[in-house]
Amino acid sequence: MIRDITIGQYYQTDSVIHRLDPRVKLAGTFVYIIALFVVNSFAGYLFAALFLALVIALSHVPFSYMIRGMRTIVFLLMITVVFNLFLTPGEPVLQVFRFTMTREGIVFAAKMAMRLIFLLLGCSVMTLTTTPNQLTDGLEDLLSPLKKLHVPVHEISMMMSIALRFIPILMEETDKIMKAQIARGADFESKNIIKKIRALIPLLVPLFISAFRRANDLAMAMEARCYRGGEGRTKMKPLIYRGRDRIAYVVLGLFLLGCICLRILAGRMTGLLWM
Repeated sequence: MIRDITIGQYYQTDSVIHRLDPRVKLAGTFVYIIALFVVNSFAGYLFAALFLALVIALSHVPFSYMIRGMRTIVFLLMITVVFNLFLTPGEPVLQVFRFTMTREGIVFAAKMAMRLIFLLLGCSVMTLTTTPNQLTDGLEDLLSPLKKLHVPVHEISMMMSIALRFIPILMEETDKIMKAQIARGADFESKNIIKKIRALIPLLVPLFISAFRRANDLAMAMEARCYRGGEGRTKMKPLIYRGRDRIAYVVLGLFLLGCICLRILAGRMTGLLWM
């Protein structure tokens, strides 16, 4: 289960998406998230799915590797679907004890499930095709206008980069601790919730200790190298927009425009049905 987490991991390969400027990928992820909340029809979600499928194909990241991350949100997805199925008012379809499933709830639950799945896959594409250093540089450059408001942009970008970098490290550490605890008789596969919680206690304590130790070592290493923040710092590889990056911005603009048009069209179709 721990190895199924793909957020924060980088998949090394050569593709058009990997070669894009990190600012383009950050902006593209932001645009894709906006688009998911703009569309409100199944045609719009189909359009978003086709766009995501094209990006995944261009990234050369195996879909089977990317879909592994979906296992981590199955519980959250089930809760979201169940709550929307039975708590959305509308035309009754099925009665389960005192809870009523409605037609509107089924539609809304399906839309929310697709939105969550596409959201996770879209964010996974960005982290799988961009190194933590590139993410730091891209985020710092995009947030650079906030420096005029005395916002510590470099420090914020550095913290996010370190957090992303620590995800696979902590996953590996968790896996090692779990194997060591299993060798000592710990049971992490029990179906009893109370036993599962008890089994997590000897796992969480050494994991927190290891995380704090690593954070302390990192802080000491940064101080030993005279790290003093972003003021006056230079970059070995400055970010430069190329032709493919400008094309990507145009494609993103057209995608967002298409989502807006589909929403307007869906609204008009709904209005005609009510007439």
